Amino acid sequence: MTAREIVRNGDVAIEVLVEGAGPTVVMVASLGRGAEDFDDLATRVAAAGYRALRPQPRGIGATTGPMEGVSLDDLATDVVAVIDALGDAPAVLIGHAFGNRLSRNTARLYPEKVRKLALLACGGQIPITPEMTADLLSCFDTSKDDATHMGHVSRAFFAEGNDAAVWRDGWFAATAVMQSTAVRNSDHAAWKLAGGQPMLVVQALQDAIAPPANAEALAKAAPQQVRVVEIDHAGHAMLPEQPDAIAEAVLGFLRED
Repeated sequence: MTAREIVRNGDVAIEVLVEGAGPTVVMVASLGRGAEDFDDLATRVAAAGYRALRPQPRGIGATTGPMEGVSLDDLATDVVAVIDALGDAPAVLIGHAFGNRLSRNTARLYPEKVRKLALLACGGQIPITPEMTADLLSCFDTSKDDATHMGHVSRAFFAEGNDAAVWRDGWFAATAVMQSTAVRNSDHAAWKLAGGQPMLVVQALQDAIAPPANAEALAKAAPQQVRVVEIDHAGHAMLPEQPDAIAEAVLGFLRED
């Protein structure tokens, strides 16, 4: 059963979806998307004996707070507030896409709060094509007719043959703008290696936004710190495309202590 709690972080109110009991696992969602993307994985993590905490990003659900002039460091304090209020440190962070960047920055700033990280759709090192950038940004324009909008979603987020309809909804443009600005104003080199914490990179082989070269580069930069698991027939969305394979990789990583 999923409970909903509100955690305060100064002038920010964070809605958190809570499941299970045990060691704390915090799931940090993708750019401009909500905690519901983790519905399946959170249920599996809770069933395996962990406390799954899913904070809604600012501007989504009941989460409110400043949306302008926000840094990646500010957003890291939201994650830590959730750990302090509802979990036990050090926690494991699972970050999807944008969430992987925020997770790494949180681990860098608060190493005592984070013991390791699982990163899904871990991009940021290899530039994407202008065409793919256009598709990504167009996913947040829900004023387009359905066929056009879903074409952008399919090309940007899903491997060929996978059904993008599961992500027809759930696009929050204001949150995406806030998060994108926070990333642009951050120093990638500072948070790239998450302050030295162990990292599992779950790499979708058909990811057009975070292609496999990203995982290869990160593993090459820190071979003792980074382990890569490859997932076939999945794109940047990953979670709805290959839930079984992702859960197997993540749960195996959680059990390694």
